[in-house]
Amino acid sequence: MTSTHKPAPPFGRTLCAMVTPFTEDGALDADGAGRLAARLVDQGCDGLVLSGTTGESPTTSDAEKADLITAVRAAVGDRVALVAGVGTSDTRHTVELAVAAEKAGADGVLVVTPYYSRPPQEAVTAHFLEVADASGLPVMLYDIPGRTGTRIEPDTMIGLAEHPRIVAVKDCSYDFLGTQKVLARTELAYYAGCDEHVLALYAVGAAGCVSTVANAVPGHFTAILDAFDAGDTARATALQLAATPLIEAMMGAGLPGTVTAKALLTRLGLPAGPPRAPLRPAGRETADGLRARYEELVSAW
Repeated sequence: MTSTHKPAPPFGRTLCAMVTPFTEDGALDADGAGRLAARLVDQGCDGLVLSGTTGESPTTSDAEKADLITAVRAAVGDRVALVAGVGTSDTRHTVELAVAAEKAGADGVLVVTPYYSRPPQEAVTAHFLEVADASGLPVMLYDIPGRTGTRIEPDTMIGLAEHPRIVAVKDCSYDFLGTQKVLARTELAYYAGCDEHVLALYAVGAAGCVSTVANAVPGHFTAILDAFDAGDTARATALQLAATPLIEAMMGAGLPGTVTAKALLTRLGLPAGPPRAPLRPAGRETADGLRARYEELVSAW
């Protein structure tokens, strides 16, 4: 059945893939996480993704993931949706994390394709269905084959959309044609997971974005979507293009977004702390460049 309208955004429009702040000795900074979350919400985010790729989910413990949800919920209350990253390479572990996220107070779960083992599509389908059946929370599928080694093929996505709790997709597939195929045939709420695609994907029916760059400039991406919704496509385009230097510095300079986001937040005096090994903090020159691109963007807009 062909979709004829933009799906309602189940988790808001502008979601930040929030970093997980750590103390200087590497422990979870629950207080800092609450303060960072409150700033993001106050400045324009209407949803937060916790313990995603940017949130360093591979190197945080199950207990830390639950504690992070608790801390952020206490800081922002019910003002925004909290989507908890629960994806792992192990279906049983992913199910356990989904159940724990529900108990901790999450509003939804983000589930990435099982990585490293490169399962065939029927196994990918079985994995997502088992997780979706494990809790009462709505599910956002996370399609990022560049990291997992396996994509969620469009036909697989179309089949998964029949499950009542599989409601959204974070799209990092870099397959715009495949994305449009799914948008045309399902009611899945698509979220641009690549900051350079926010406006382009929104223009063909996406629900919004899950942005790493929003850690630093949360209001900017809301402004892009607001301008488009108001019919001011010229302003929406100008805002998207204005963000390009910062997006490139944070996401296209050869370092993971976690590293660059934490470096910039630290320069801005905001909670972040160092990334966990095997990731390493950005050098001074990189941090200087990030701060310069940030200042250029905020001074212009």
